[in-house]
Amino acid sequence: MEYFFFDLPIYTPLIIEDTNSDDFNSLFYSKDRRIEGYNPWRKNQSTFYISKTLTYDDTNAKSKEIFGTIELGCLRYNDLFRFYTLWDPKGKRLVKIGQFPSVADFHINEIKQYNKLLTNEKLKEFTKAIGLAANGVGIGSFVYMRRIFEYLILEAYNKAKNDNVLSELEFQRARMDEKIDLLHSYLPSFLIENKGLYSILSLGIHELSEEDCLTHFDTIRVGIEIILDEKLDEIRKNEKIEEAKKKLNKLKSEIKK
Repeated sequence: MEYFFFDLPIYTPLIIEDTNSDDFNSLFYSKDRRIEGYNPWRKNQSTFYISKTLTYDDTNAKSKEIFGTIELGCLRYNDLFRFYTLWDPKGKRLVKIGQFPSVADFHINEIKQYNKLLTNEKLKEFTKAIGLAANGVGIGSFVYMRRIFEYLILEAYNKAKNDNVLSELEFQRARMDEKIDLLHSYLPSFLIENKGLYSILSLGIHELSEEDCLTHFDTIRVGIEIILDEKLDEIRKNEKIEEAKKKLNKLKSEIKK
């Protein structure tokens, strides 16, 4: 349920084979069902319940598909979110055709923690990638994710250049996997161990279909986030070290007095 409401892009069909019911309401409604997720309006984690399901039959449709509306209620803040669906009981196919807030709204706040690592421009590109994937645009989302990957490599190169470790000519001539090898001392270990991530992003732009890119977007996103998390952990660690040094120096001064 969490995946359907908070992660599944609209217009992406789900085949639900483990149901014998033709009734739309029975797919979702249960007064005891609880769903964990993020409330983008309150910027906080919460617990949700399905407060209402509404259905109506399109009697003119030959396929006998059923249109439905689901209201998701927030137990913590009493907010109501709405989802619009199309259920094909014969083919056991469920499609989410609209929602408010959007899938992107549920995830965009999660990337704000990376503002220490990414410029405002790159944060916007990360947001665009999530938004595009949430609306069924797979190839476009890969374009922005690749730009973020390239930004991380360029950032590492600038540090190496300032340390006189790598020349501009050597960097420009190298392929991406070679650049990563040259910059291994300046890059997170996960990126080094999974440098093929860039090849997948490039393949998505040039060869993979929209559907393939959408299928693998979450995996790509998690990979990028792990790289950023590793860099963020390093920053936090250094901040703690500096804070500890200040406190220790202060303590030494007090002891001497």
